[in-house]
Amino acid sequence: MLDRITSMRVFMRTAAAGSLSGAARQLGMSAAMATKHVDATEARLGVKLFHRTTRRLSLTEAGSRYLEACQRILGDFDEAEAEIASQRAEAVGLLRMNLPLEFGVRFVAPLLPHFSHRHPAVRVELGLSDHQLDLLDGGWDMGIRIGRLADSPLQARRLCESPMLLCASPTYLAQHGTPRRVADLAQHNCLGYTLSASGGASEWGFGLDGRVRVRIEGNLVANNGAALVAAAVGGQGLIYQPQFVVARALRAGELVALELDHPPLELGGVHAIYPRDRHPPAKVRAMIDFLADAFSGTPPWALS
Repeated sequence: MLDRITSMRVFMRTAAAGSLSGAARQLGMSAAMATKHVDATEARLGVKLFHRTTRRLSLTEAGSRYLEACQRILGDFDEAEAEIASQRAEAVGLLRMNLPLEFGVRFVAPLLPHFSHRHPAVRVELGLSDHQLDLLDGGWDMGIRIGRLADSPLQARRLCESPMLLCASPTYLAQHGTPRRVADLAQHNCLGYTLSASGGASEWGFGLDGRVRVRIEGNLVANNGAALVAAAVGGQGLIYQPQFVVARALRAGELVALELDHPPLELGGVHAIYPRDRHPPAKVRAMIDFLADAFSGTPPWALS
């Protein structure tokens, strides 16, 4: 008895090639064997799948319906096999990962010895930058992005939350007073982050959706959160940054988190992103699963 999966493939190739000999060449079998598969399928189904002429085969109405079914069935079959095979594949090779500077140094790099112990055949290259580089153009296998994600040809997996916080040092607050309302920020020295639209150099957004906008001014802007924290700890002004950036200074009492009449915006979380693929390489899956496990529950920067 002929294998039905093979017969389906022969039928699909014959429909695409328009001839049994063409399908046979593509599948590496004899024309006689390809004919046997098609004949056996027609006999089993009790219908003609092709109109036959001396020069070309064309699908009958029944053949067209059967082609659609075969495409669906074999697509599911191939996907199932690929999924099982990808789960079995060992995580090996160079993993190039792009991520924000402060987040990478503080929270990812310390985890890498544990990752390497689990996956010794993976070599990791970190690209640390607060500029959101294009993964595809740069040849990166994956990246970490913080905040709301724009539409893109990339897959994303949410790893954890990291809320925004408005902070200042006790020294600054003692000298300049404590703002109570979003509108009060216009009277304060606000240190802006140049790479953010929501907590940027000229305007900050409040409310869970960030729609409460306020113009801000200050005598320092920077493209790095750690630099802004250092300035705020020194009493220079207010900063509006993700929790992971300010957590250490808050725990040390060097900064104080402020509450206004509108809550900080929902930043959108911490995400692993990677090129869209139903079956990403095992090294990518291994790193994403590892980070998701490390940041699940209470992430290391959480204050309580």
